[in-house]
This record gives sequence, structure tokens and C-alpha cells, in this order.
Amino acid sequence: MAHTKSQGKTNQKSNRPGQRRGVKKSGGQHTEVGQIIVRQVGSHFHAGIGTRLGKDFTIYAVRPGIVKFFQRLGKKFVTVIHA
Repeated sequence: MAHTKSQGKTNQKSNRPGQRRGVKKSGGQHTEVGQIIVRQVGSHFHAGIGTRLGKDFTIYAVRPGIVKFFQRLGKKFVTVIHA
């Protein structure tokens, strides 16, 4: 009879790398078309003027300019304004 319990699935978990989410361009930084501004889970930040929301909630620039973060009605928005 075994003196210790069988480990089973506990030892089979692999250590997966992180997914590198977060803000990639901060407010005031210059951005080009197609550059990623925010990688996120869910819509913590909302896409404003000059940005689009990808299917995985990634916000990216659709025109060149300066990144700006602001709040309106309790929601956080990201826009790209012309420089």
C-alpha cells in the first residue's frame, strides 16, 4: 500500500509564458498607423477618435499622431490626435 497519495494532474501543469498585456504607448507619445496602443482583456479602455478595437480588445491606431488618454462619463478612452 502506498504511503503517499498519487500526484495525478498536479505535476503535469506546464509553466506558460505571460501574454504581454498592458499599455504599449503612453499619453503624449507619437504613434504611426497600425501600432498597438493597449493590449487588454475586455474593454477596460475604449477606442476613441483615430483608434480601433480589435477582436481581442486590442486598441490600435488608424492614423498617425499623438496618443491621448481621457475619461468621459466614467469610461476611459484612448484617442490619437493629429500633431
